[in-house]
Formats: sequence, C-alpha cells, structure tokens
Amino acid sequence: MVIEPVAYADERGFFCETYRSEWHAEAGIPGDQVFVQDNHSRSARGVVRGMHFHIGAGVAKLVRCARGRILDVAVDLRRGSPTYAHWDAFELDDQSMRELYVPIGFAHGFCVLSEVADVLYKQSAYYDPAVERGIAWNDPEVGIDWPLPEQELIVSERDAKAPRLREVAGELPFRWHS
Repeated sequence: MVIEPVAYADERGFFCETYRSEWHAEAGIPGDQVFVQDNHSRSARGVVRGMHFHIGAGVAKLVRCARGRILDVAVDLRRGSPTYAHWDAFELDDQSMRELYVPIGFAHGFCVLSEVADVLYKQSAYYDPAVERGIAWNDPEVGIDWPLPEQELIVSERDAKAPRLREVAGELPFRWHS
C-alpha cells in the first residue's frame, strides 16, 4: 500500500507529517498495527538491499526515502495467496514523500536510483537475526525487474548468497486470508 503524505512548502523549506496513526488507519493499515523500531540506512547508487523478511510472527514495515530516490520492492510470501511469489515495485523519493506499507508476509528490498539515498522505515517487531531471512534478489522464478543494468548493481555478500524462494517455501509461516 502506497501512502502519499502532504508536504507544506514555502521559501524556508517544508513540513510533512510522515506518520500519523489515524490517517494510516484510514488508508487501510490495520488500526492495531504498532511500530516498535525505526531504522535508517544510507546507500549509494546501484545498491540493492533485500529481499528480507522475518519468520515467526513476521514484521511489517512502513518505508520512506528521506533523501534521494529508490525503487522499493515487495514480494508476496503468503501461501495460498493469488499473488504468491509475485512482486510489485514503487518509486519512493524525497520529492513525492511517498511511503510504502509492507505488511507481514512480504519480502522487502530496494534499489538506489540516485547518487545516494537515505531510507527510513518503521518495523512492527524488533530486529532479530535469529528469525531474519531472505530470498535471492535475482531469483529467476520471482523475476524482479530491477531498474539498473545488473553490472551496475551492488549486492552484499549475504544477499548474494540468499536462497531462491522455492528453497525456503516450506519454512514460510505466512498464510493468505481472503
């Protein structure tokens, strides 16, 4: 789900509410969704971070790009979902102030399109390396269409070694509920 907050700009700069529980609930984020951790990453052009998710109770994220521009990607990992293993992508940048809500049951990642990008995101659970998992950013069965040529992409060693979705599908606890 993409949220487009309103920025009030004048000659001094701008002001924007990036999180307000009542209007997030109106946009469809569950009213009982509580965020317990804020994260901030800075990355250079071409960096791909992802595709990450947490097993167990899972984690929801509310992502925004406070500086620069990224392509933010989510992959449906909910068994039984009509969109299982499908991905969707949205450009987030410091001009539009768009935010992406990534619910529990989705892998998340992004690619930096500007020279540098600061990505801020709220999480519904604390980071726990014991339950963090990932799938390959370039899994051919998922087929994410990254916006830059592969030779320009910069991927961490950990993300480069992530398994394909079909290799971890059996341990996914996420179920689709119609």
